[in-house]
Amino acid sequence: MFSGSIVALITPFNLDGEVDYASLKKLVEYHIDSGTDAIVSVGTTGESATLSIEEHVKVVSKTVEYAAGRISVIAGTGANATHESLTFSRLLNNTGVSGFLSVTPYYNKPTQEGLFLHYKAIAAETDIPVILYNVPGRTAVDLQPETVARLSELKNIVGIKDATGDLDRVQKHRELCGEDFVLLSGDDSTGLDFVKLGGNGVISVTNNIAAAEMSQMMHLALSGKFAEAEAINERLMSLHKDLFIESSPIPVKWAAHRLNLIEHGDLRLPMTILSEAAQPTVEQAMISAGLL
Repeated sequence: MFSGSIVALITPFNLDGEVDYASLKKLVEYHIDSGTDAIVSVGTTGESATLSIEEHVKVVSKTVEYAAGRISVIAGTGANATHESLTFSRLLNNTGVSGFLSVTPYYNKPTQEGLFLHYKAIAAETDIPVILYNVPGRTAVDLQPETVARLSELKNIVGIKDATGDLDRVQKHRELCGEDFVLLSGDDSTGLDFVKLGGNGVISVTNNIAAAEMSQMMHLALSGKFAEAEAINERLMSLHKDLFIESSPIPVKWAAHRLNLIEHGDLRLPMTILSEAAQPTVEQAMISAGLL
């Protein structure tokens, strides 16, 4: 359940700022039909930072309900306070999720020992598998491979989503953590290379709007058919890059709305909709990928 093409799912909103559950259900069906291997619900791409705890739990629960056992759902449980992450773990423990994805605490820049103790507390709270998430470009803290190795020895910590873009870490994590530790890329631009080097898959932003293409590419790569996977990746490369022309998930929500996957492309403040200046760039990337 923790391999292949996994989507970092956006959370759709109505114009009044409330969660659009009709569009959420439509997104779940889109990913099931497209062959996506799993859904991350209310991760950072799902605007977890702007949802209340009650909304967070409801969106995850509804995603599990809509999935109805046809696709695995991984719940985002990250926060910059350990007690808040523990609260999410408790509240989501019996919702039917297959795993937890927990981003490193952001802004407060804990030490490596602080990160170890943070995740140790989370792992002790639940029997559900926990995936670490390292994205220093957004959190201002870097979970070092040596700390990942220590964490890999703990109960329930089964893998890492690595969004550093540092491909040298694939081999290092594998050597330090063993063959059974799940290695997932969190960087679309280098995701295919990550898998070619021994990774298990990708948790993807691009997957929100090019789900079938991402699924096909990942399954080809995991089967060793790298040339065919590369051909797909070349078509998607502009998307991989231009979906970050403004802070994610701004561009991908605009693109999802453009493709009628969601009713509206709105975000919650302080995030704003894609600027008019950036829209042609994202649209051209969608054309290059064959989506328009």
